Amino acid sequence: MQLIDGKATAAEIKQEIAEEVANIVSHGGKRPHLAAILVGHDGGSETYVKNKVLACEACGFTSTLIRFEDDVTESELLSQVDKLNKDDDIDGFIVQLPLPKHISEQKVIEAIDYRKDVDGFHPINVGRMSIGLPCYISATPNGIIELLRRYQIETSGKKCVILGRSNIVGKPMAQLMMQKRLPGDATVTVCHSHSKNLKEECKAADIIIAAIGIPNFVTADMVKPGAVIIDVGTTRVKDETKKSGFRLNGDVKFDEVAPLCSYITPVPGGVGPMTICSLMKNTLAAGKKEYYK
Repeated sequence: MQLIDGKATAAEIKQEIAEEVANIVSHGGKRPHLAAILVGHDGGSETYVKNKVLACEACGFTSTLIRFEDDVTESELLSQVDKLNKDDDIDGFIVQLPLPKHISEQKVIEAIDYRKDVDGFHPINVGRMSIGLPCYISATPNGIIELLRRYQIETSGKKCVILGRSNIVGKPMAQLMMQKRLPGDATVTVCHSHSKNLKEECKAADIIIAAIGIPNFVTADMVKPGAVIIDVGTTRVKDETKKSGFRLNGDVKFDEVAPLCSYITPVPGGVGPMTICSLMKNTLAAGKKEYYK
């Protein structure tokens, strides 16, 4: 069993990005600029945005954080999105989700200029990704593809089961694993809460990508020997032994599943660090106008 170290891989990629940015700037080019809009004070969102700002520093980017309180109106938020769309100095920006219930997340996502949509959530980027055109790909699936690539994990012709069908992870992950390229070229089955014979589907899989949001959902009796396990789950569970009072738990029962695997990602330190790293790669591409002029 080999552990897939997302933390070390992400550090390596950020170093590569920093070197490229230094080269761009030394030749008179523009330093990439990422902006983030944060609404309210959700603990998870605060931490995530703070980590994005730190990642920008590590990569040599300029970053801007724009804050609003929970009671911001939808029209005020859309007005800010419009300003960032029109600001030539901003290469890419994100609106941190989730948003308060009185704001339509879909309306906000569609208001973002797809050429600056470094989260890869705009329907134009989602559509381009699904037919294999260059675009910004949502960060978590892209991070997983990068881990498979860097660890040289064979995917062509393999049976890949994806647990979960969210717009952010499950659906794009399925599209990417089906593409006629490597990593990809796999036979993909998407399972979810209404799937029958779920255990049997998983047992037949060469690769399981678990993004179902239920701690310890994948157990040893669902995994065949030699399978590759990618655990996207990050649920906070109570843990008295931790200073914070909780720990992050994956969708996979790690201790009993790991001995069966050829490769497995830990939680934390697996997929998580790659998510922010992918956002940095998208921001670099935005700065270079790699996909859209």
